[in-house]
Amino acid sequence: QARRCAPFSTSWRHPPERVSVMRGRSSEAFFISALGFGQICAWGTLYYSYPLIVEAMMPELGWQRAEAYAPATLGLVLAAFLTYPVGVAVDRGYGRALLGISSLLVAGLFLLWSLVETQAAFYVVATLLGALQACTLYEPAFAVLARRVGAGRARAGVTHITLWGGFASTVFIPLIQFFLDHWGWREALLMLAFVNLLLAGMYAWQIRPHDDRGIEAAQSEGAARDTERQIVRATLRNRVFWLLLVAMLAYAAAFSAFTFHMYPMLLEGGLSVAEVVTALAFIGPAQVGGRLVIGMLGERASMRRIGCFTVAVLPPVFLALLFFKGNPLIVIVLCCLYGAANGIFTIVRSLVVPEMITPHAYGALNGIINLHATLARAVAPWATAV
Repeated sequence: QARRCAPFSTSWRHPPERVSVMRGRSSEAFFISALGFGQICAWGTLYYSYPLIVEAMMPELGWQRAEAYAPATLGLVLAAFLTYPVGVAVDRGYGRALLGISSLLVAGLFLLWSLVETQAAFYVVATLLGALQACTLYEPAFAVLARRVGAGRARAGVTHITLWGGFASTVFIPLIQFFLDHWGWREALLMLAFVNLLLAGMYAWQIRPHDDRGIEAAQSEGAARDTERQIVRATLRNRVFWLLLVAMLAYAAAFSAFTFHMYPMLLEGGLSVAEVVTALAFIGPAQVGGRLVIGMLGERASMRRIGCFTVAVLPPVFLALLFFKGNPLIVIVLCCLYGAANGIFTIVRSLVVPEMITPHAYGALNGIINLHATLARAVAPWATAV
């Protein structure tokens, strides 16, 4: 009867409730993909672009390396103190405005950077760009996702976002190098500004201003606004929280120092520009590979155990680079190991607090940890340059 009455309809196959669930899942998957695409652009333009642009600027403007890297340190110091209010803002439903407006500001600052002639102007622009990392990189995106689906259900979404974000270096390092080789660093900055302008429009389209489902999830988990401060205070009395904070701080310092200086370090080790760009381009796919392994084999594994195994890979990698940084094949292998470890640890640091401490007040608690970790990220590049 249904086939005769509605031969071109599929509603007889699926009850309305199931159709609604299927549409909801499709919308959620598209939302997660949009956040992931945003992370490719945010990491590629704000983080991986800095050493390439700065190295191209220094010969033209006559600056020393320590002078050129100082704004990165200042910007990350400001970003550190923004992480907690940013997390709280997302917990309270302002993720759309935060990500969208921040991307617009990033676009404007890249435009101003393309016009700088003096060191003072560069310091202002680069410092503000560093500060905006707190509003555009993984942490606010993870918090937006956790608010929509609940921290307890965010693991799969976090993995997918980091899979997207893992391609940032693979996409943007060769792309920026192409612009530098064929046009110049000012034109490359204009391209970065345009990317972030498009990103702001995507966030405005995809993120709901007030996600009712996220509010209900937060209330069902007991993390409504009136209890948020109590949860944070109780967590600050938990020594496990402080041990996690120290671990994240140490990892952030190592990651930041190496990421900012791997490009000039490998050049000074005797590799050509093409060999360095090729080696660094492997980091992105390696990050994705590590995250795929976790997604397939570690869905039920403890974040604590995964984190312990992951960070154990890094000391041998750094020691090997000390002795073999002039060998392109070995450098590629080491970059793959570094990328895989970093890709996995990105998932660990976003989920270890809900697993080991509490699923409540996700943005606020991760903001406290990220404050200290970002301070470490800020100091490490400048100290290494000195």
